[in-house]
Amino acid sequence: MSLQTPAKIRMLQRKLYLKAKEEPTYRFYLLYDKVYREDILAHAYHQAKTNHGAPGVDGQTFEMIESGDLEKWLEGIRKELRGKTYQPQPVRRVMIPKPGGGKRPLGIPSIRDRVVQTAAKLVLEPIFEADHTIPHCQLIHSVARRIVDRDVLHLLKMWLKVPVEERDEKGNRRLTGGRKNTCGTPQGGVVSPVLANLYMNRFLKYWRMSGQKERLQAQVVNYADDFVILSRGKAGQALNWTRGVMTKLGLTLNEAKTSIKEARKESFSFLGYTFGPHHYRKDGHWYLGASPSKKSVARLRGKVGDLLKPSNVAPWPEVRDKLNSMLQGWAAYFSYGTRLMAYRAVDNYVLDRVRHFLKRRHKAPSRGAIRYSDAVVFGELGVLRLRHVHVGTLPSASK
Repeated sequence: MSLQTPAKIRMLQRKLYLKAKEEPTYRFYLLYDKVYREDILAHAYHQAKTNHGAPGVDGQTFEMIESGDLEKWLEGIRKELRGKTYQPQPVRRVMIPKPGGGKRPLGIPSIRDRVVQTAAKLVLEPIFEADHTIPHCQLIHSVARRIVDRDVLHLLKMWLKVPVEERDEKGNRRLTGGRKNTCGTPQGGVVSPVLANLYMNRFLKYWRMSGQKERLQAQVVNYADDFVILSRGKAGQALNWTRGVMTKLGLTLNEAKTSIKEARKESFSFLGYTFGPHHYRKDGHWYLGASPSKKSVARLRGKVGDLLKPSNVAPWPEVRDKLNSMLQGWAAYFSYGTRLMAYRAVDNYVLDRVRHFLKRRHKAPSRGAIRYSDAVVFGELGVLRLRHVHVGTLPSASK
């Protein structure tokens, strides 16, 4: 579910963006008081809640916060920020499965810290919109080229140095990182993508200033620190140049995800899409296009499966609304390119999972195919069919 930014906050963001755009060398001095503005903290809380997420090291959930006095809780954060006594808590580290197998670490800040990071993001992002593992010193210098407010810089430094809490199988607590940590942004931190994007901007500026677009007949397409370089016949040179510049910046390429592809003959994945040659089913010809990647479909299937577990005892309307919200969000992102086959795969999986979920709940006989038919699930029960998002609702036969 998207959350609309209040008009007063949008006005502030617009002013910051226009100032940064019109004066590229301007440095912002007075920002810290905006971070703890009452309306910004309140909106930051609701944004954090919309993103859901597990509790941090303190075990505090949104339900626990709202069962007390939310306004008082937010005022407590505001007083800490205003009085400059705020200190972030350690980040709880958990291991989550990767779509291709194995696990990767994810840091979970406490809700309190997520709210403050979101507030800072609301203020800082418009400034950097106008203009990897990341070395902290260079990163802070990059921020300081635009932000001179010492209290905001102090906030960012604290988040970069926050320790990570891990627990072993016996529940024993171990802290790593902290003040000795010299690189990286907290994985899972709200403000991390903004900082990663900012540091990546150094690479992009050098690319432009050194004339690589013309020399290599290439273009960089990036989102935060994920990027592809599209080149006409000079991909090897572009890769070697990129490795050298990344080394100078104190960064390293993820070699497991770095490769050269001949895009007219080989496909590659970027930001959830697969780009490259596609096969047209009707007449068999090949064309260059984009479609949701198999990993993206697998991730959605995993989320649907997690929602429709037997342990979920919420009323069906509530379950359905969450399912539809999930499907709508996925379809809104994957609304470009060739997507019918991916949509059909999702529809088939959703039908099977919903049928299995309701059959168990209502102890329906056999597989439930008759009681929970395609027409019932996507009609009477109100589940969104993605194929209709793609081609529109099919016309019904006239009687």
